[in-house]
Amino acid sequence: MKEISVDNLSDNIINLIGKDWMLVTAGNASSFNTMTASWGSMGFLWGKPVATIFIRPQRHTYGFIESSDVFTLSFFSEEYRKALTLCGTKSGRDTDKVKESGITPYAPMSDCVSFEEARLVIRCRKLYKSLLKEENFIDKGILPKWYKDGDLHYVYTAEIEQIWAK
Repeated sequence: MKEISVDNLSDNIINLIGKDWMLVTAGNASSFNTMTASWGSMGFLWGKPVATIFIRPQRHTYGFIESSDVFTLSFFSEEYRKALTLCGTKSGRDTDKVKESGITPYAPMSDCVSFEEARLVIRCRKLYKSLLKEENFIDKGILPKWYKDGDLHYVYTAEIEQIWAK
């Protein structure tokens, strides 16, 4: 992996997140958790390149995100779709889903974890957190489709600090 500038990120962000998916990972080499996500965004806010992710508090990864200042977003080629599916359907509370999925964790820095098989890794430092609120939805039709049980996401906006690519 080589470090690249955010200016050299050429991927289509809509496809990268919504179609290709990503692993959101928080913690360090000795204790971390990862989860598959297909919701998020990247852009420019507060004079910084940022990424925004959405995590339900019921997810095992939530505790790791809460206790860490940084997290990684890892993107893979299509050959790892099965591994991403597994990491999105199993909980790290119940199983070693990283081992089961066959991906190999590594720490690009001491405060974060990614995976050797990733083709693109983005290290993010948290800037902002908020809980989505039902009363703030203008399009109320979103709620019954995505939030039947009322368990809304926490939103984290983070500065994109480093990017590594193969």
